[in-house]
Amino acid sequence: MTPTPILLAWSGGKDCLMALQRLRADPHWQVVALLTTVNRTYDRIAMHGVRRDILEAQAASLGLPLLVVEMDWPGSNEAYEEAHAKALIEARMRWPGIRHCAFGDLFLQDVRDYRVRQLGQTEWRAVFPIWGEDTSALSRRFVAEGHRAMLCCVDTQQLDAAFCGRAYDGALLDALPVGVDPCGERGEFHTLSCGGPLFRTPLRLRRGESVLRDERFQFTDFLLDDADD
Repeated sequence: MTPTPILLAWSGGKDCLMALQRLRADPHWQVVALLTTVNRTYDRIAMHGVRRDILEAQAASLGLPLLVVEMDWPGSNEAYEEAHAKALIEARMRWPGIRHCAFGDLFLQDVRDYRVRQLGQTEWRAVFPIWGEDTSALSRRFVAEGHRAMLCCVDTQQLDAAFCGRAYDGALLDALPVGVDPCGERGEFHTLSCGGPLFRTPLRLRRGESVLRDERFQFTDFLLDDADD
């Protein structure tokens, strides 16, 4: 059987890493590239605030090319959709016949519906490899299998800012308050994947400063340990 080429929407976090693992274990699929939205103004992954050089290091260690959607900040949803559509056109030029894109979403139906609707406008299909997984079991499996990640953003209206910058491990999962999803699926926190069985070599990171933005979101900066900044 010839595997079907597929893009993976890549935020740099743990859920899309688990989606990648699931896709690679399925002979039906061949992940050909990571699709990432980057804030052009700050040169960081949108939402997560991760530096582009770390994104590039992730892709290199995972052995996949990057397809980057660049956006100005602040940007409208219309501008995002236009830039995303252009990236999909580029993908079809590089991988003729490709028409699937995977996401690491878990249970938010409105988000899933939006993905399906957005891709359908350009005759693409959305795939959700880990949809419906029990997030408590998934989070524990992530840790047990040796995947590594750091919390890079916390919504302080849902979780204490002190969690930002911590390793996503068993101790953190044990410490999460009742009502906080262990995968942060409701936006409680975002993560930066940095090592484990899918990485050829782990990323060597050092922790930078932590900053509260918009009086709500706590970001912790991470840098490659050979960076000059």
